[in-house]
Amino acid sequence: MDFYFGLIQLIGVHTLLGLSAYIVLLTGQVSLAQAAFYAIGAYVSGMLTVLAEWHIVPALAVGGLAGAAAACAVGFPALRVKGLMLVIATLAFGEGVRIFFFNFDYQIAKGDIKVGPLGGEGFRQIRFFPENGWTTFDVMLFIWLFVVLVMALLWWFDRSRYGAVLRAVGEDEVAAQSVGVNLTAVKVSAMTVGGAIAGIAGCLYAHYTTHIEHASFNVLVATFAIAYPIVGGLQSVFGTLAAVVFVQGFLVEGLRELGDWRNLLFGALIVLAMNLRPQGLFWRRGA
Repeated sequence: MDFYFGLIQLIGVHTLLGLSAYIVLLTGQVSLAQAAFYAIGAYVSGMLTVLAEWHIVPALAVGGLAGAAAACAVGFPALRVKGLMLVIATLAFGEGVRIFFFNFDYQIAKGDIKVGPLGGEGFRQIRFFPENGWTTFDVMLFIWLFVVLVMALLWWFDRSRYGAVLRAVGEDEVAAQSVGVNLTAVKVSAMTVGGAIAGIAGCLYAHYTTHIEHASFNVLVATFAIAYPIVGGLQSVFGTLAAVVFVQGFLVEGLRELGDWRNLLFGALIVLAMNLRPQGLFWRRGA
């Protein structure tokens, strides 16, 4: 059963990652920086639980805040550009963060060993869950508690005035601006919320895997993040969840025997979604 619990953990973390991109995509912006916020949340929270011996909950909160702060900081300059330039700018930021952690070395002695990030060798000994007696099932429930909370928050956003403003900016910036919407404030707020969600996802990822490294936060992860909402559709948060279950549960795990051929299937799925179902494979007409 631990294998299935582990798969459900992975689906939960990737759902959070997809939701972090979902709210940004609502404004019509395509960002490849989600992997960077994911990495920041992972490393910050890991250092707090391992080096400072914090409990997972406050460490997770700080990891989310760190992701939000980074997203807000990068949002102001990055969101002044649009389209391909925004994609390139956020991709460059994401790769810059990844290279930073590739060179980041900060360890302290604990007993007979040293713990903490060690550059290209990664960050090991993130063992809060096993050291405190958490089972795989307990970790799964903990992850999905945050998935449910984030989905409920974004579902509420969708039905509030804020959600209407996000969608208005995404559909027609000129019309939204003409009725007094501050485009920069809306886009940066969406990026900030997305950064916080990605930071939380990174914290959960770091602690359930117990070992992270710079390669865990590459451009493929950023591509997954924006692909889930595109494949699932932006009609509601449930489309992102359905897309993650389909991609991670069926394409990645169910077709494991195909090896790297799964990447071609994933790419074909995105092309299919963008050409035949531009509003998402799981969007219902009239919804």
